[in-house]
Amino acid sequence: MRDVDVDSGPRDTTVASRLGVPLGVLVAVGAAFAYVGTVDPNQPGHYPVCPLYQVTGLYCPGCGGLRSAHAVAHGDLLAALHDNAPAVLGYLAFAVLWTVWVVRTARGRPARLAPRPALLWTLGALLLVFTVVRNLPFGGWLHP
Repeated sequence: MRDVDVDSGPRDTTVASRLGVPLGVLVAVGAAFAYVGTVDPNQPGHYPVCPLYQVTGLYCPGCGGLRSAHAVAHGDLLAALHDNAPAVLGYLAFAVLWTVWVVRTARGRPARLAPRPALLWTLGALLLVFTVVRNLPFGGWLHP
């Protein structure tokens, strides 16, 4: 009698079956960018106002992210960087990480992402500095 591993279940061995989830994620992100590229966030009434900005008048780290995505969808990198530079870096990071995920998955290797705590703390600190500076009087150039 053969032992059966009930926890892992049947394993997909074809490349096409392994790439289903990464391709699904790409379709979802592509659809979101297509929507934001079509429905202009610079026109009022299409998207809700940032609650932090609405209540306090302060820009959160995500303020301008939709405008940045809209600019990226239209190929205007300078406008995207002006609207929200960390968001543009996030789009780039997503593209790199997604590519690594696809390559590793296609090769049958696990897609592991284990950033070191120092990296996460550094990214968090940089985002905090960005948020504080964009809300100071001399940080007006960082306003979306």
